[in-house]
Amino acid sequence: MLVTGDVILDRYWFGDVDRISPEAPVPIVSVKRAEERLGGAANVARNMTALGARAGLLAVLGKDEAAVSVSALLREASITAHVQSDDHLPTTVKLRIVGRTQQMLRADFERLPDHETLLKHLDGYRALLDGYDIVVLSDYGKGGLTHIAEMIEAAHERGKRVLVDPKGDDYSRYKGATLITPNQAELRAVVGRWKSEQELASKAQHLRTELELEALLLTRSEEGMTLYTAEGHRSVPAQAREVFDVTGAGDTVIAVLAVMLAGGQSIWDAVQVANRAGGVVVGKFGTATVSYDELFGTSS
Repeated sequence: MLVTGDVILDRYWFGDVDRISPEAPVPIVSVKRAEERLGGAANVARNMTALGARAGLLAVLGKDEAAVSVSALLREASITAHVQSDDHLPTTVKLRIVGRTQQMLRADFERLPDHETLLKHLDGYRALLDGYDIVVLSDYGKGGLTHIAEMIEAAHERGKRVLVDPKGDDYSRYKGATLITPNQAELRAVVGRWKSEQELASKAQHLRTELELEALLLTRSEEGMTLYTAEGHRSVPAQAREVFDVTGAGDTVIAVLAVMLAGGQSIWDAVQVANRAGGVVVGKFGTATVSYDELFGTSS
């Protein structure tokens, strides 16, 4: 599977909180350890390889120490990296400061790639397509998928299925994809509010038809997931477990969907496994993965 989109380095500083700053009414976190994880599109690819699948990641990174960390983490996760470097682009970093188990602050470091870099990214994508079976486009609104309409069209011409984790309120750019995976807030921003399941189904199906999608998967937190296709809609309830952290749960869901579809499963069967995976990963801290054993309870 080929994954592209917005790559993020998730940094965590963990420490203790014992007092309030004398300089301002804010807690002081005494940092004891630091951790780095793959985020955004890179977390999607990491979830794929954690299940034993083969994933390639097309990414635009800066030439900075964060890019070095991302490259090292990609190697550790057995992800095939197709990286373009940009001297003027800082690699996107989300720094989270955690006092014991409570997130105290998040600081984001990011900037949009320039036009020339994005055109090279599109050329690189087209060159890689024939070597992969399924494409996943992970849109975090950081500019990495500026040419997403052209990417979907290129994949369609080569007979590749395209899964999109969407962002923003302009879904016309996702026209022609195989499947998109909005959550409730994201879908509401596009189709407006609904007062009943019937109205929701009507709005979701209208959007699916308008965008020429094979399917639309609505992720609904504690309400599970609902899949909308030309045959109608079906829902799967959420797995009953304590929610600890929803960070990166959407990455896990779309990654598992792609792995199951690449393995020959139907969309509905893939959705049920992805729902189970989402239930597992929200019980973990931060961006995390799900193992084969956690999903299926047996060794492969």
